[in-house]
Parts: sequence; C-alpha cells; structure tokens
Amino acid sequence: MILAAINWGVVGIKAGQLILSLSILVILHEFGHYITARWFKCRVEKFFLFFDPWFSLVKKKIGDTVYGIGWLPLGGYVKISGMIDESMDKEQMKQPPQPWEFRSKPAWQRLIVMLGGVIMNILTAFVIYAFILMIWGDKKIPSSSMKFGVHVGDSTLMSLGFKNGDRIIGVDGKEVYDLTRFRKKLITASQVQLQRNGKDTVIVLPPDFVGRLIENKNQKRKGFIEPRFPAMVNNIKDTSRAYKAGLRKNDVIIGIDSARFSFYDEMSDVLDSCKNKNVLLTVNRGGQEVSFTTWINDEAQIGIGLYADPRQLDSLGWLKYEVTKYNFLPAFPAGVKMTFTELRDYIDQFKVILTPGTGGAKGIGGFKSMGSIFAPTWDWESFWRLTAMLSVILAFMNMLPIPGLDGGHVLFTLWEMITGRKPSDKFMEYAQIVGFVILIALMLYANGNDWLGWGR
Repeated sequence: MILAAINWGVVGIKAGQLILSLSILVILHEFGHYITARWFKCRVEKFFLFFDPWFSLVKKKIGDTVYGIGWLPLGGYVKISGMIDESMDKEQMKQPPQPWEFRSKPAWQRLIVMLGGVIMNILTAFVIYAFILMIWGDKKIPSSSMKFGVHVGDSTLMSLGFKNGDRIIGVDGKEVYDLTRFRKKLITASQVQLQRNGKDTVIVLPPDFVGRLIENKNQKRKGFIEPRFPAMVNNIKDTSRAYKAGLRKNDVIIGIDSARFSFYDEMSDVLDSCKNKNVLLTVNRGGQEVSFTTWINDEAQIGIGLYADPRQLDSLGWLKYEVTKYNFLPAFPAGVKMTFTELRDYIDQFKVILTPGTGGAKGIGGFKSMGSIFAPTWDWESFWRLTAMLSVILAFMNMLPIPGLDGGHVLFTLWEMITGRKPSDKFMEYAQIVGFVILIALMLYANGNDWLGWGR
C-alpha cells in the first residue's frame, strides 16, 4: 500500500508539471493571436484556457471579450469575430462583414494574426532558454572526457554492436562533442563512429532502428547510453547491514562471491542473480582488498549510494562536466541558438516518423508520454527546460498545413495573397471539418499508442 501511494504521488507530480507547462504555453500561444487581432482592431469574443463545451469552470466578460477556463484540458482558443474556426459559427458568417471582423481585414493582416500564436511560442522558447542559461547554465559532458567510455543499457543497441567501454566519436561522419547531443543525433543517424580498444569502429544502423528502440522501451533498461564508472560507495548509513558488515564510504566494490568486475554496470548484472542472499563482497580500500559477507535484498540492492552524479564523477576525474553560465545580454542570442537547434532536431525526428519503414510512427504518444518526460520530483530546472522544448514543438506542430491548425489558415491565406482569390466560406467550413476529423484521429492514435499500443 505504501508503494502504491508513492507511485500515485509521482504520477500526481508529473501530471501537475504537465498541466502547468501546457497551460502556460497555451495561454501564451492564444495571447499571440489575441494581441495581433486587437492590434488590427478585430473584435475578440472569447479567450479561453481549455475548451468549454456546454459549460465553463470560470468566465468573466471584460469589454467585448469573455475570458475563462473550460473543463476540457485539450488546449485553448480565442474566438475572433468573423473567422471560421473551431466554433463553426455559421450564423455570424451569413451576416454582412463588419469593420471589426477578421474577414474584413486585408490578407496580410490576417496572415499576421494567424502567425501570432506560433511567433509567441518561439519567443517564449527564446526567453525561457535565455533565463535557463543565466540561472543554471549550458551543461555538457564532452564525449572524449569519459575516462571509461560509455555504459550501454539498451538491449537493442547491444544487439547492433554497441559495447560497454566504447568511446563516442561522431554520427554520420561528423564529430559530436557532447554526450546529450549524441543521444539526440543517434535517433536520426544512419551510422555511428566509435573507438573501441584504441581502434576506430563504425556501426551502421538499420532503417527500422527507431522502431526497434520503441518496441524495446517497455523492457527493463539499465540506462540508455550513460557514462561508465566504477562502483565507488558515496554514502552508506551506519545502521545498514552493509555498514555493520564492514562496507565504508569510498570503498570500490570489485567482487561478489566468485565474480570479479571493474564497473558499476557489471556489478549490477551480478546483483540481479543475488536477490535475497548473503554474498561475499570484495572491495578495494586504498589499494588493499577487503572482503566481508552482507545481504542483498529482494530488489537486488546492497543499500548504498554510489558516485553517479556528473558533478561527482567530475570531482573524481572520471569525466568533465562543463557548466557555462551566461550574463544577461549574451544569454538571449544563446537562447535563440538553442531554440533553433531544438527546432532543427525536432524536424529531423519528425521526418523519421513520416518515413515508411523506420517504425517511427510507433513512438507517437499522447498525454501519458508527455507526462512521463517530466521529473518524478518537482524540479524547476527540468520543468523549464521541458517547457521550452514543448514550446518549440507546439510552434512546429501548429504550422503543419492541416485545416484547423494555424498552418492550414496560413496556407489558405497565402493562396489568396498569391492568386488574388479568397477561398469561399463554404470551402473553409468543409476544410475546418476535415481538419477537425484529422486532428481527432491523430489524438486518438497518439493516446491509443500510450495506453493500448495501437502502433506496436
């Protein structure tokens, strides 16, 4: 019962972060439409966070606009007079155009209004990344600095030829400086350059590499690609069995019974076969080997903490952990660069999803997948980094040329500006219905993947 309570607590924290993050981004996105519409003197009838079919949780009319919070947390909207949108207000469209209506404005003004939400999301990412760089800094682990190479915790990677101890060189013939950057580039790579036992090695990734990773994601993993490090004890309670048996801080565990090893990942593999057993533990203590008997619990744990945080590993000389903080002015161009790097990475990943044979469509996820990326404890640095990333993704997804999204409206407006012919209201109504059906189908598929594994 306690375990269940803890798990539900984690779910609640992740859900809370997801709702707060999306609420911030939706409000700012819709504010982009709202402020540009008001700029061109369009009447904005409603500004809502979440949708409000049949009823709303909160609403208040100020001037010509009703502001409120709906009960259906699938986004938000602004209703601009004279615009065919998700409200499908056909009666209004039958009336003669009024000067304050969206449809009465020149095409270039309507284009700016439709781009307002996307622009606001990009600006939001700029600002968030800039403040992240000022407060927490740009954090990197140089691939070349990892003294013991990498630990490969994913069985798919192991099956393709990756090995513990490999040193990362690059992806697709280009050097990759940072471990985090390598993980991102790996998803869209066709080949990887490594160094193994002093020799250069190339691993060619199959076309369905991403699909195989996705199919394997629910299996037990011991990391993905992480820095490799020895099993040095960082903290141990003096009331624990291991302490009473003789284990001390800074001991390096090198053996369990007859098995000998040099690294934590090797020890972890041995521990899996030692649950609920007394074992002979051998450690290196200041160059001397010391052995004693201790208990391994039913979760294959000794009851110790290891040096595993990048800052700790840096202090031990096992890798370099670079943190670059920016002053106020330099942080903003650096934030712009981070935003467009994130956007380029997401576009590359989107291409993989759309390419037949990659299996990338299996990874399309809904709210469960989105919530899972947030930290299990409330971590503001992680929260804002993920919010900035989601802001970039929201901007990109809204620019897809699907009727009902901003990109669909932009496409029709550009067509009008180029040809001089405005699509009829009837065409726009039908297009909106088609777009709505497409979006509902995508949402059902994404959330079905989360809960039912439809794509797998």
